[in-house]
Amino acid sequence: QVQLVESGGGLVQAGGSLRLSCAASGRTFSAYGMGWFRQAPGKEREFVAGISGDLVIPYYSDSVKGRFTISRDNAKNTVYLQMNSLKPKDTAVYFCAASDTGSTIVVVAAERYDYWGQGTQVTVSS
Repeated sequence: QVQLVESGGGLVQAGGSLRLSCAASGRTFSAYGMGWFRQAPGKEREFVAGISGDLVIPYYSDSVKGRFTISRDNAKNTVYLQMNSLKPKDTAVYFCAASDTGSTIVVVAAERYDYWGQGTQVTVSS
């Protein structure tokens, strides 16, 4: 089992920045691919960014590419999402997730993630 706890959400004005953190506990962190997803009210959960385990390859959705950066510190069992140039449409609950099959590839599909955090709210005001 892997437990994931997100932090760092909050209220920010458009154009501002936030950094989300996701602390993992459990088995070997570097064996897991990690991802960030978000879900806005009335919308489906969508992939935001992912990063593989050992090879730290990142991948982003088109909607955040160039503005968000995913990174991980395997020594600290933590994955981060640096969000810059935030827009009101980025408002959502952000979830981190861990995949058993993501040690060397980036996993995009939500159904391939095995563990999820509780989510953290990000609100961007205009």
